[in-house]
Amino acid sequence: MAQDLYLLFLILFIALNLQIVLSWRMQNSTNDISDDQCPPQPHPFGMCKSRVAAYGYPCEEYHVTTEDGYILSLKRIPHGLSNATSNSTEDTRTPVLLFHGLLVDGFCWVLSTPKQSLGFILADGGFDVWIANCRGTKSSRRHTTLTPEDPAFWDWTWDQLADYDLPAVLQFVYNQTGGQKVHYIGHSLGTLIMLAALSDNKLTDVVRSAALLCPIAYLNRMKSRLILLAARIFLAETIHMLGYHEFNPLGRVAQELLGEVCVDPDVDCYDLFSSVAGPDCCLNASTTCIFLQHGPQSTSVKNMVHMSQLVRKSSIRKYDYGNEKENMRHYNQTRPPPYDLSSIPRHVPLFLTHGGQDFLGDVPDTRHLLRTLIREHDSDDIEVLYMPDYAHGDFVMGYNAPQLIYKPMVEFFKRH
Repeated sequence: MAQDLYLLFLILFIALNLQIVLSWRMQNSTNDISDDQCPPQPHPFGMCKSRVAAYGYPCEEYHVTTEDGYILSLKRIPHGLSNATSNSTEDTRTPVLLFHGLLVDGFCWVLSTPKQSLGFILADGGFDVWIANCRGTKSSRRHTTLTPEDPAFWDWTWDQLADYDLPAVLQFVYNQTGGQKVHYIGHSLGTLIMLAALSDNKLTDVVRSAALLCPIAYLNRMKSRLILLAARIFLAETIHMLGYHEFNPLGRVAQELLGEVCVDPDVDCYDLFSSVAGPDCCLNASTTCIFLQHGPQSTSVKNMVHMSQLVRKSSIRKYDYGNEKENMRHYNQTRPPPYDLSSIPRHVPLFLTHGGQDFLGDVPDTRHLLRTLIREHDSDDIEVLYMPDYAHGDFVMGYNAPQLIYKPMVEFFKRH
């Protein structure tokens, strides 16, 4: 009853402060790079034609249907420019799957030039590169029976990404490449769903190794004041209760949510990228501009609720429906079951890298995760790389990431 009254008060507070919200939207920018400098430029031809083929690389697109009916776009760069005429074939190139983070899509792996983007670097390094796009992103908004206008289309969290999206694309790559086990690279949310799947002892028959960039699991000590405030006042839950289902970072719901947290004097909304993910050390303006032009991607409001639950709690659990009756209906127990990360098979090779300036995968939470994994893992099959100056975006867009991150990661792959 107390929580219901609190949420009612919060709804009234949002309604009464819409004028403040709209004023904030008009007066403040989200980045030092203005909208005039980097106007949104949607790519009607998709990632393959607009980005990969523009650099002369081959690019193929596949569609993978999950067990629960979502039709996912899966891109492939079968080889690079430097090895296009070599003696290697598709059967001998080792497959690697890249899975993006929250509120972005697979485009993040080819944002920069071929010398700096991980997707191109891996292709030129002799790998068969596959790039995933999870449900809800621009190229994965189809379903066998639903449309994005149906509330049921958005009835999912990262639980379902770990249960359905990740197994579907991994199994597809495994089958398409002649039964070769797949190296996996995840960033941010892409690390969480792999950890969740492995903790349930899934995917070990198709995964050769996993590289986790900015691994997130425990989030209760994160340094982003903006995310902490939003989670503590149950903003995502309120938006969900008001009947919103799609969370578009550039849409009205997200802007109103930001308006509420940005009236707090302790939250810096003049540079939202740094306020959320930490002050990146090594981004250049052109790459950041391409990122802003492509635009952040949608997820479900329910997924944002689940992420907020991680922030408020010290454990990692499946989605909490908020009352014992609903939890019992979904899980046959009154509390959502936990993900036991200590049960991840110790023989699966893991490469983990994290940054000292990362506000999301912050150092205390990441070290908690590392203690859990290292205690249970074979020492020869786990490697940790700490980057004291790196924040969340540096691992995907940093101009020096090819030398500092990608090179040791590829060497790890070659050893396993």
